[in-house]
Amino acid sequence: MPCNQFLGQEPGNAEEIAEFCSATYGVTFPMTEKIEVNGEGRHPLYERLVGFADAEGHSGDIRWNFEKFLVGRDGTVVARFSPQTGPEAAELVAAVEAQLA
Repeated sequence: MPCNQFLGQEPGNAEEIAEFCSATYGVTFPMTEKIEVNGEGRHPLYERLVGFADAEGHSGDIRWNFEKFLVGRDGTVVARFSPQTGPEAAELVAAVEAQLA
């Protein structure tokens, strides 16, 4: 979900962001509109997500782009991963695979 709250990294409109992600990263999936994840304008989804702690015990505000949340089939938050956790990190892959089992 694009957000411009991290050093102004997403200043464009929805079309500009989609074009950048497509050209730079080969993104082909649909993207949401730009939202706020912290502060007074925090999107309602993030109101729910930020209450869940990661493995280090961090809960609350999103620290940086690419912070990840895993949501189970029943809609509950299963895991939270720091922005430094890569998309192919063993702990993230294991958590996803456990939910798919």
